[in-house]
Amino acid sequence: MSRLKAALDPRSIAIIGASENPNKVGGRPVHYLDKFGFKGRIFPINPSRPEVQGYKCYKSLNDLPEAPEMVIVAVAGDNAIGVVEDCAAHGVKVAVVMASGFGEVDAVAGKAKERRMVEAAHKAGMRIVGPNSQGLANFGTGAIASFSTMFMDMDRAEGHVAMLSQSGALSTVPVGFLRQRGIGVRHTHATGNDADITVGELAVAVAEDPEVKLLLLYLESIPEKKYLEELAAVALDRDLPIIALKSGRSEAGRAAAQSHTGALANEDRVVDAFFEHHGIWRAPDMRGLVEATELYLKGWKPRGRRLVAISNSGAVCVMTADAATAVGMPMAKLADETDKKLKGILPSFATTTNPIDLTAALLSNSRLFGDILPVIAEDPAADAFLIGVPVAGPGYDVEAFARDAAAFGKQTGKPLVIAATQHSVAAQFAAEGSSVFPTETEAVTALHQFLAHRELMARTRARKAARAKVNQPSIPVSSTSIMLNEADSLALLAARGIPVVPHRLCRSRAEAIAAFETIGGPIVVKGCSADIAHKSELGLVKLGVRTREEAGEVWAQMEEIIRKHGARFDGVIIAAMAGGRREIMIGAHRDPVFGPVVAVGDGGKYVEIFRDTTLLLPPFSKDDAREALGKLKIAPLFAGVRGEPPMDVDALCDAVVKIGELMLDPAARVMSLDLNPVLLDSVGKGCVVVDAVVFQG
Repeated sequence: MSRLKAALDPRSIAIIGASENPNKVGGRPVHYLDKFGFKGRIFPINPSRPEVQGYKCYKSLNDLPEAPEMVIVAVAGDNAIGVVEDCAAHGVKVAVVMASGFGEVDAVAGKAKERRMVEAAHKAGMRIVGPNSQGLANFGTGAIASFSTMFMDMDRAEGHVAMLSQSGALSTVPVGFLRQRGIGVRHTHATGNDADITVGELAVAVAEDPEVKLLLLYLESIPEKKYLEELAAVALDRDLPIIALKSGRSEAGRAAAQSHTGALANEDRVVDAFFEHHGIWRAPDMRGLVEATELYLKGWKPRGRRLVAISNSGAVCVMTADAATAVGMPMAKLADETDKKLKGILPSFATTTNPIDLTAALLSNSRLFGDILPVIAEDPAADAFLIGVPVAGPGYDVEAFARDAAAFGKQTGKPLVIAATQHSVAAQFAAEGSSVFPTETEAVTALHQFLAHRELMARTRARKAARAKVNQPSIPVSSTSIMLNEADSLALLAARGIPVVPHRLCRSRAEAIAAFETIGGPIVVKGCSADIAHKSELGLVKLGVRTREEAGEVWAQMEEIIRKHGARFDGVIIAAMAGGRREIMIGAHRDPVFGPVVAVGDGGKYVEIFRDTTLLLPPFSKDDAREALGKLKIAPLFAGVRGEPPMDVDALCDAVVKIGELMLDPAARVMSLDLNPVLLDSVGKGCVVVDAVVFQG
């Protein structure tokens, strides 16, 4: 936390606009600093009062015995600007600006006011949180520089979770959810408009706190990637999981974010790819942000995600299998030896295959859990466990079930969740330290998130280690770019080892005829001009040309069309009629925030209609590309269906990786490219780029 120590662990705090009333914005921080045991000096500032909440009150910064490290600016509107300038002049290190009415309401004048405050701060070496910030709260140090209502009924019960948000409400709402589950937080910070200290920069400092075991983020915009990349690197080094809730998935949501925090819109699918590339789990909603929290805090080191389910209800077994299948979590196939041992323990009417249905046998033998769990634990296929006890009343020794389950979890160190709807049952399992969920679906969803996230972090760490020695210079996004003609585009790809269709660029009718004789018919004839991106609409593509005479005639027609439209005539391409089993598209562009992005998916003329594509951020490996292809709707076709042979996915992955490398090469100056179609054939026959458009900066 050394970078922003004054924001997270200040030695002294002044509150400008301090109030005697703890229910007012200027009164809350004074109350909280006292309540949560802040050890530093507290300086309320209010010219009309000699004392505030038992603390000596000062008229201004001039009257303080020392320059405070942090100042909470609890004055309204434009008055905050002058206060910030005064703070900078007095040697304050961090100012937390709670005032609103800036960039979130006026993207021009409001942002200009923010810049004025930031410039004044930076000239004096001061940093700003906000404006429009609800404030910062570090329960580890008692430095609660916040006016959140949530803390009024909280006790000093800090935990190991950090919550950082651009929104004030969303910095504390998750805290409420976690408190309901008995989970404490160590940090909860709201940065507001991010005019200076962004949520990403603050998160880097928080991630360095060794007491933080899980970091949660709520983001409405990502104006730059620098600090989030640094945060991800720090977190991977510490093995610290990060879960992010990024709102604004829809156009309506992005518009709402703009009016709320002055946020910049981000292309949502690129955000997905960015998070995945850096090992950050993206939560779909508030429940997904917090639901699996306690699983992350268990200290488990899972080795896989094959699930074993055990219940006294056949219906719960079925629904658990359904829920696991829905999230892609495989049900473990238990070994024959395991099945044999279970048959020796369970009555004949119980089910010994996974999921294991104990039926009513649990009523007559309270030791069944304790007897079968060690047997299942020895099975090498058992990575994680779910125990479902939907109903249990008199006659059921729930206390023994809960005790045996907890002992099993501690003994194996493998992830274990409990599904128990009945409160009395759930309470006994929770009392033994087990993670309890109301339904099997919620339990499976949380378990899947935890296990899949740990796998994502492991893959990310391995990829970064493999690329650690590779120099990746940044490539600026050019404000202007030029389109290469198709021949030059294909030549650029071929030079990178990417297979392109055999072709010749012909600048005369005679060259076209000679190219036909060299390539052999039938051929494709295409007009070539760096001024024309979409050739088909102008009649500049002719398929199935079968004679040398026709090739010459079509060449002349192409030249006439291009010149008629006032475009540069670069020649005519004579290309072989390539074959393949599926049209694929590969595209790439430079996102203004996230940099190079590669898209791959179903191609052809309906690519924009079906939109079956997935994104990757380079650098990435062939394994990463293969995994991305597996997410496509057309993925089952790659393996071959209805007797068809599998397609050459390995060749396609190789081409996608080379496109990623091309986008990272500053010498290539590629700003965007569109390869559609790329014809994918059967295994051993590869893939080939048929059409290409490349823009260089």
